[in-house]
Amino acid sequence: MSHRSGGSGKVVRDAVHHPVFARYYARTSVHAETRFGMAGIRARMLAGVSGRVIEIGAGNGLNFPHYPSTVSEVVAIEPERLLRQLAVDAAHRSEVPVDVVPGVAEALPVKSEAFDAAVLCLVLCSVRDVARALGEVRRVLRPGGELRFFEHGRGGGRAMVLTQRVLDRTLWPRMSGGCHLSREPVAALRDAGYALGPYQRTLMPATGPRLPSSYCVLGTAWRPGPAG
Repeated sequence: MSHRSGGSGKVVRDAVHHPVFARYYARTSVHAETRFGMAGIRARMLAGVSGRVIEIGAGNGLNFPHYPSTVSEVVAIEPERLLRQLAVDAAHRSEVPVDVVPGVAEALPVKSEAFDAAVLCLVLCSVRDVARALGEVRRVLRPGGELRFFEHGRGGGRAMVLTQRVLDRTLWPRMSGGCHLSREPVAALRDAGYALGPYQRTLMPATGPRLPSSYCVLGTAWRPGPAG
């Protein structure tokens, strides 16, 4: 397939292998669509996006039903084999063309400046190298291209932040497919050279007890244009 060549690195097949977590995530993420309002978050995140889109860490493809008809194609990158198989099934049901491709965020198997928009949804928490991943997304976006994101990260008071950091240093990444709780996605985007658009801090779930993973941000950023 043409978009598997010309990137900054080779396609890495099954570079991420978390079969137990993948099965758990596949079940709980579907449950969260209605019970925790994730379907509404996905719809807000993708509203008005257009052109050729790359989605990084597509998981089991729950974003696919929310892409509007203004999208001409989605190239969905997913490194975990079980989740990728589920994403392929979801792509077959999608109303917009979706091509599911193996690969990792730090070495996207696509050409530079090939996309009008990129999507990051609950993925920066688990990439091995946030700065490199964001650099790759910036590489494949055209100048002025748009980034839509929904991520969780550091939040709450001093005690919660301490809890997040302790969990990150101990059990959480091993139990949760490499996820980290105390990363700061907005700061990472700014440091990677993106022009930040509007973004909103939110809680997931919106009601009930605050969990270490509850502190989220939904927003938009852009790759600066030639004069940016």
